[in-house]
Amino acid sequence: MFNYRKPMSPSERSLSRDVTATLVPAGDSVNLPAGTKVTITHRLGGNFTVVCDYGMFRINGADAAALGEEVPGTATAATPTPTPGDGNPPPEPLLWEALKTVFDPEIPVNIVDLGLIYTLEVKDLGDQRYGVEAKMTLTAPGCGMGPAIAEDARARLAAVPGVSEAKVEIVWDPPWSQERMSEEGKMQLGLI
Repeated sequence: MFNYRKPMSPSERSLSRDVTATLVPAGDSVNLPAGTKVTITHRLGGNFTVVCDYGMFRINGADAAALGEEVPGTATAATPTPTPGDGNPPPEPLLWEALKTVFDPEIPVNIVDLGLIYTLEVKDLGDQRYGVEAKMTLTAPGCGMGPAIAEDARARLAAVPGVSEAKVEIVWDPPWSQERMSEEGKMQLGLI
């Protein structure tokens, strides 16, 4: 008897080991067991968004091998080490570029072009040390992914040369709307 098995697409994978993933949009931590069949929908910001029979999940870039992928260059460490600078404040364009590597796992647009970053401020901490504080919002107040997205943003800012510490606060005022999106973000989503 011939047993035909449909070949997997390039985006379909079976997890080679158990993986701790984040349920989207709830933000809950869930164990996906080895052998779970997933489809990769996004490879953005050093992380992977996957769907399977259990729902949609974000898998950290550090777990790329379980997907048969290489660890992305933008994958963040759990606790990034502050990067020494030259004693000068970190350049603001580098901070914005770092934030452009952070993505909402449901929307394939970075958080800057989504208009989620409200403020970005460099603070002199003395002794040639600089801190960065950002205020950001989310597209929906009930999004459980907020802490994960904010932590990604904090880690990316902390990795910019010259940043000694970084803080990211989630705020709700003013509420987010599509008008806050950049033209590039709107184009990526087909809104213009």
